Formats: sequence, C-alpha cells, structure tokens
Amino acid sequence: MPLPAEFHDIAKRVNNWGRWGEADEIGTLNLVTDEVVREAAAEVRTGRRVPLALPLKEDGVQSGLIPGRINPLHSMVQINQEIFGPGTVACSDDAVTMGLQAATHWDALTHVSHSGRLYNGRPADTITAHGGAEFGGIDKAPYIVSRGVLLDVAAAKGLDRLPGDHAVTPQDLDEAAEFGRVEVRAGDIVLVRTGQIQVYLAGDKHGYGYPSPGLSVRTPEWFRARDVAAVANDTLTFEIFPPEIEDLWLPVHALDLVEMGMLQGQNWNLESLSTACGELARHSFLLSAMPEPFVGATGTPVSPVAIF
Repeated sequence: MPLPAEFHDIAKRVNNWGRWGEADEIGTLNLVTDEVVREAAAEVRTGRRVPLALPLKEDGVQSGLIPGRINPLHSMVQINQEIFGPGTVACSDDAVTMGLQAATHWDALTHVSHSGRLYNGRPADTITAHGGAEFGGIDKAPYIVSRGVLLDVAAAKGLDRLPGDHAVTPQDLDEAAEFGRVEVRAGDIVLVRTGQIQVYLAGDKHGYGYPSPGLSVRTPEWFRARDVAAVANDTLTFEIFPPEIEDLWLPVHALDLVEMGMLQGQNWNLESLSTACGELARHSFLLSAMPEPFVGATGTPVSPVAIF
C-alpha cells in the first residue's frame, strides 16, 4: 500500500536533502565537526572503557526473519601451515561469511529507499547487484567518533526492559535525558536503551526479534530538532515491531536514512553501559564506532566502545 499522508508530512519536516550540497553522501555525519570531536574528547576523565558489540558467532541474533542476513560462518583456511617450507614459522588463517548487518552494525544511508529515492534524492536503482551502492555506501563514512549520549528509556521508567509493544516516543526521550541529567547537543551520537537485548542474551533470539519495543515514527523529528549525528539502540529492528501504524513497515528507517540522512545502529549491547552510567552518575562519554569500510556496502559490522 502507498505510504500514508502522515508519513509524507513528517518526511517534509525532517528532510535534509541539499542541506550539505547536492553531492553530499554522509548526511548528518557532517554535524560531527572538528570542534565537536575536540569537545567529545573532554568526556574522557577516568579512561574506563565499555565495549558495546555482541560477539560474532554462528548462533547469533539472526533467526531467519530477514532473508539472506545470515549469522557469521567461521572456517579455518589453514592451520599451523609452514607456508615457506619445513621448519619455518607456521601460520593459521580464517575466513568468514556473514551478513554485514548480522550482529552489532551500522545501517548505511542506502540501506532502505522509498518512492524510488535514496538520501539526497538519488535514484534507488543506483544500487546494483555487482557494484552495490555507488552513492552513499558505508565506505563514504570513514570515521564515526563523537560525544555519545545514553538515553536509558527503560531505567528512566524504573524497568529492566520495556514491554514488547512499547513505542519509544519523544516524551520518553525527554524523560530519559532528564533521568540521565544530560542535554543532547548537535553532533552527538544517541544510544537508546530499551533493555530488549536481554531477551537475546537469555537465549531467546526469536523473542528478541518479535515482538520488540523500538523507536516511534514520531522520534525522527526529535532527533532532527537537536541535530543528532547518528542513533543506535539495543533491538533487532530499531523501530517498534510490529509497527505502530498498521501495514506501515520500517517508516523510521525511511525517515532517518532516506529523508534525514542519519545513520542507524542496531543490536548494540547497552547493558554494561547502563551499569557504568549509573555507577559514574553520567550519561555522556566519548564514543568510537568506526565502520568497516566495505566499498559499496549498505551496512557494516561495528565494534563500538564508550570511553569515560
């Protein structure tokens, strides 16, 4: 069915096409300026580091819900092989086959399209089977380092985990910012904790994916108003699933990636980060979340680290 008028109204309000020029391929990452990074570096006071990535393993978060997005298949291609002759140093090598968005990852701006268009109005058919995304692939985002902010929506409500039918609203984000005594600034990378990843960590990957709390279709305007550079959370689908508006599938993806040009991250493990923020009584930190530069890819694995 066609996208409803409500979607198109929001799209007009958050649209960033042309804001950084017609040739722009990185969208809101333009907001991560040298000054923003210098200020983010000042968040490092103790040196405490918190990893946010899930282990890459064959029994990962993917359950078959998304066709072709397979968990990592790891194989050894040589084991203790003396490739330069007997008695020389022996080498072991591995190979991996996996969906680039199988575990903790970034979605590139080309991950979704709507109405035949990608971010900045580029045609969706510029993505091809052989070349991938010639415009806006994840390789065009060479570094993602900025001030990170945890909006712990679950903790702000006094919950370990939001219920599966909870759509995270702008009001929820405001409450989480107040709970963390933190102000979201231009160029920040916002991490939204629902607690949903606890379901996967407990061994139920089907329950992890469905039903799932996630961001409401109303949240892109909140991020746009604050000039957020990127957003990630601890769910499989990023937005609430099943959708809050019947038959409107992945509207938040389309608004964030296509209209706003804002990267999304999914399957981030924010449990230890929530604990650290509570212990340190601060919800901001330096965040390093460097993408793997797969040329033409519409997403990439990432191993983010929060540094206090």
